[in-house]
Amino acid sequence: MKKHILVVPGDGIGAEVTAVGKQVLEVIAQKFGHEFSYDEALIGHVAIEATGSPLPAETLAKMKEADAILFGAVGHPKYDNDPSAKVRPEQGLLQMRKELGLYANLRPIKLFDELLDASSIKPEILRGADILFFRELTGDVYFGKRERIDEGNTAYDTMIYSKYEVERIVRKAFEAARTRSKKLCSVDKANVLESSRLWREVVQSLAPEYPDVTVEHQFVDAMAMLLIKDPKRYDVVVTGNLFGDILTDEASQIAGSMGMLASASVGDSTGVYEPIHGSAHDITGKGVANPLASVLCVALLLDISFGLKAEAQTVIDAVDAILKAGFRTRDIANSTTPADKILGTDAMGEQILQRLNA
Repeated sequence: MKKHILVVPGDGIGAEVTAVGKQVLEVIAQKFGHEFSYDEALIGHVAIEATGSPLPAETLAKMKEADAILFGAVGHPKYDNDPSAKVRPEQGLLQMRKELGLYANLRPIKLFDELLDASSIKPEILRGADILFFRELTGDVYFGKRERIDEGNTAYDTMIYSKYEVERIVRKAFEAARTRSKKLCSVDKANVLESSRLWREVVQSLAPEYPDVTVEHQFVDAMAMLLIKDPKRYDVVVTGNLFGDILTDEASQIAGSMGMLASASVGDSTGVYEPIHGSAHDITGKGVANPLASVLCVALLLDISFGLKAEAQTVIDAVDAILKAGFRTRDIANSTTPADKILGTDAMGEQILQRLNA
């Protein structure tokens, strides 16, 4: 198989973790006889510094030509501490999603048994948890009308959804539920928000087309509590952009760390594969970032964009093997982890490569 992959490291630790992800792709290509070509492009703070734009036209053109995109992270404290900044790294991320039509964000919350003790949640509550989130990605308050009024003393952001936007993400969730345990939980705030009432109406209207799938509706505040109290009750979850952003970050505690969670942003063309962690400038350049989320992004990329399920499983098995061998980065280590088993970014990457080459 011949495929072209665009690597977009972005900001902060993005460059460190995507470097490991690319190495994994290179080994997989060699091991299974594929031919992967690569290019790189700028986005976010590094793009603003270089070009003045968080998503340069050259980057967008490269994205549209790629078969898949391995993404790092976007963000910088400079902008977090300056709410008045007109140009921001995250604008590049939002524009990318719009331009590429990436309306569905898939976030698997898969717990490796070896990391039961890495979470702050009791192991008996976690064991067996396996959730697939579908987060809508191109609507909601992130894209609705926003404005400062009253001489800047009042601000508003509009939570807005159209029926077709809800329908396309919900259909993807229903289809996924059919391949798993045939359970779908739709999360909204329909007791308060009109956009949520539209969301719930669409889910209810589509449900008869999937009679084999059991549908549960849940308010987002209840979900936030039950996700931690009883994560095993959930299988496929579908929700809006804002709620999904918050809930999946909360769900990172099920997996033990944000450094373990991959995501796939897909639509009808090029897919983007991105760890859910941020740019983490507090550890940038220290060589301690966990690269396993980027490695698991590679597995998603191989599976979803290229249909290479055996190759994807090989990557997942390599991650499982190094965890079983006791290797950890510091974010998933605990007080009983031997010092010689706590690895930095490159050393953890090397362990993965050794397993893949075995």
